[in-house]
Amino acid sequence: MGKYFNVKDSLYDITELYKETIDLFVSIGFENMVNENQRKTFGKTITLETALKLKKINIDVFTKNLMDVIEHNRIGNSEENNYMQKEDADIKIEGVLPCPVRIPLMEAFNKWIENSASDYGNEMNYDLKAASMGVDWLKKALLKSDNPDIISDIFISAGFDLFFDKKLMGKWVSKGIFEDVSSLSHYNKEFDNDKISLKDPKDNYSIIGVVPAIFLINMEELNGRKVPQSWEDILQPEFENNVSLPVGDFDLFNAILLNIHKEYGEEGIRRLGKSLSTSMHPSEMVKSHRKQDKPVITIMPYFFTKMIKEDGPMKPVWPSDGAIISPIFLLSKKNKKEKLKPIVEFFSSKEVGEILSHNGRFPSVNPEVDNRIDTDKEYMWIGWDYIYKNDIGKLIKMCEDIFNEAVDNQ
Repeated sequence: MGKYFNVKDSLYDITELYKETIDLFVSIGFENMVNENQRKTFGKTITLETALKLKKINIDVFTKNLMDVIEHNRIGNSEENNYMQKEDADIKIEGVLPCPVRIPLMEAFNKWIENSASDYGNEMNYDLKAASMGVDWLKKALLKSDNPDIISDIFISAGFDLFFDKKLMGKWVSKGIFEDVSSLSHYNKEFDNDKISLKDPKDNYSIIGVVPAIFLINMEELNGRKVPQSWEDILQPEFENNVSLPVGDFDLFNAILLNIHKEYGEEGIRRLGKSLSTSMHPSEMVKSHRKQDKPVITIMPYFFTKMIKEDGPMKPVWPSDGAIISPIFLLSKKNKKEKLKPIVEFFSSKEVGEILSHNGRFPSVNPEVDNRIDTDKEYMWIGWDYIYKNDIGKLIKMCEDIFNEAVDNQ
């Protein structure tokens, strides 16, 4: 199949050699691969070929994406693509980029630096890791920092907890350290209309794109039930223990928790917990005597819909009440805005927007980008009023506790 793996290899063998692939397996419904013990037990019992057949995923398309993740990580970990370090550099950039588009984004950024009128290469440190690496390394640095001068000048990543938790980025945002210095007076009409406004009214945060969550329905497992069309539908009793949620993708999962809480309150979070498929819960994977029902609904990033077999039983559904979005945020320091503005302009440019949207199916907010998504497709966003009126860090923790309790009581 390839120089890195064979379809007969077990999920454990592949993820043990290439840890960066774990997120990809989680995204298609194998949440138990996040847990080290479950990865060693369950992962050794199932081959890649069997896993993809189980999920009705196109083997050729998925293995190509798996190869891309591995190649991207190998290339991306090289010094010139992953990390630039100059002594006494005046500008520091940190963050994570979505795996499917990280390499083309880094190539475009390096080219921009080379062609820039200012010699940014001699005054810039940047470390933009793949999203599969997580953001714990950023969180640890922020928890330790008590001086805004020592934190980075630009941060790029998804993640509600990272950007709004008052113990993390939120504490500096509240002190007026950051400012949106992009030239985008308005966002793409998909994100700037009567129903949704992604642009921060306080001009603290920039957004460059979003990760939408959609439904993947296993038509063979509906058993007479109607195809769920909305988030409210999946919270109904008939879909209890029938939904695969992206619990391993913390950025997207937190976005789902927050939106469900806003729309349906604590009871909505409990119903979401009850909806989680038992077969997707790590504690159940080792109970081989228990019948493992296949999830009817898999909630995943829109990007992965391109892996679906056209003649297979899996049907993508864009939620009628809107695809819940996890924005890709950008923060830039106010006291260096003249130096940082050209960099911010690059990351909010049409070029970057098209890489996000066309290469990765992560819709861009740049108004010049055609995201190639039907105009009748809507997005669900918690809104800036909700964000500024709530302690998002505490709210996420509360939602997680309610969700986990509901799962444990199944």
